Amino acid sequence: MTSTAVAPLTTADAEFLLAAAHRAAEAADVPVSITVLDAGGHLLAFRRDDRAVLISGETSTRKAYTALQLDAPTADLVEAVQPGAAFHTLPTALDRPLLFIAGGVPVRRDGRLVGALGVGGGAPAQDHSFATAALTELG
Repeated sequence: MTSTAVAPLTTADAEFLLAAAHRAAEAADVPVSITVLDAGGHLLAFRRDDRAVLISGETSTRKAYTALQLDAPTADLVEAVQPGAAFHTLPTALDRPLLFIAGGVPVRRDGRLVGALGVGGGAPAQDHSFATAALTELG
């Protein structure tokens, strides 16, 4: 059985995602930080708006990393880390920068994971909507 190669997430893709997420956040007048990681978890692109809270840079990166590592939107994982839930101990069990707050989304191409996008700076639901808007534009 042979598998078809899938093009990796490029810097051009990453810049496109940054711009698309920024447009969505700007339309809502929410200053944000945006992080794009490749499939290996390496930084492809980053942007922090002038008025974005400083911690948003860290949260956007951790959200992207979490979405990449678990191949799921962070919005879908919030309940899983609550007391008594399946992943309750996961945030403290690993020495990794995981963050279970909405705003991180995996990026897939032809059904394969090629990277992740994280947005921080707004309310979690806003960050998630900015990230998903960018994914929709990427196609």
